[in-house]
Amino acid sequence: MAVADKYGDVTVTIGADYVAEVEIHRPPNNYFDADLIAALSDAYEALDAEGNAVRAIVLCAEGKHFCAGANFTGSNEAAALPSGAGFARNLYSEARRLIEAQLPVVAAVNGAAIGGGLGLACSADFRVGSSETRMTTNFAQLGFHHGFGLTITLPPIVGQQRALEMLYTGRRLNGEEAHRIGLLDRFVAPEQVRAEARALAAEIATSAPLAVRSIRATMRAGIGERYKEATDHENIEQARLRASISPGSGQRRKLVAMMLGKPLWSLSMRPFTITNGVARTSSRCFSCSAL
Repeated sequence: MAVADKYGDVTVTIGADYVAEVEIHRPPNNYFDADLIAALSDAYEALDAEGNAVRAIVLCAEGKHFCAGANFTGSNEAAALPSGAGFARNLYSEARRLIEAQLPVVAAVNGAAIGGGLGLACSADFRVGSSETRMTTNFAQLGFHHGFGLTITLPPIVGQQRALEMLYTGRRLNGEEAHRIGLLDRFVAPEQVRAEARALAAEIATSAPLAVRSIRATMRAGIGERYKEATDHENIEQARLRASISPGSGQRRKLVAMMLGKPLWSLSMRPFTITNGVARTSSRCFSCSAL
């Protein structure tokens, strides 16, 4: 495969099997922002325009984690909270372009897919993971409303009741449980995640390309408008809950810490204790954003 193009922190490679790999390069955690989502959308739209030369996409990421959440690094508290609504509006307008793309997408979910990172994984048609995959919608534990269109993308994948449980509790799922409830479509050894995702994409690519695009358009009919409606509401609720947090409160400090990318909890599945709303283990912590 040869690099066909580069879009910011995203590279695109197209193989002889008609499969394009779209890879995020923000290791190790691959935090996203509006620029990254715009770059992904640009890549998807360019691949859509390739016609039959590209028939399926593998979405993957360099480094330990698929996407550990949103990147607010470089903000201060004054900037982080008030500007969040504008950030989300811009982000979600770019994310809608992802949702409206024409080609089927298989996400290779190595490591963590957290908060909006899980939303990114759920924008794909299929997800492949391993025993090292960690997935969670941790918004409620941060006093925050979920985002990235999970309102409409998560329930069709795991069912309404599972989606409610995930959103209400923010419970972390390991790869085995994610596969059991259907959040992962394929479960393989950690070193085989990308290869398995590519194998599934290559299998899709053997079908008639116009038929696949047509079927996908039918199965996702109206998803762009539904996504916009959902993210508009999510954005309103995120702003409302942000405004309800009193300055200087522990909840506000925790939310600001999340927005500034500070460690909140461990991605380890080892037993943990909760102190002042923060889960702690003996292992090091990883930043965990939620938007």
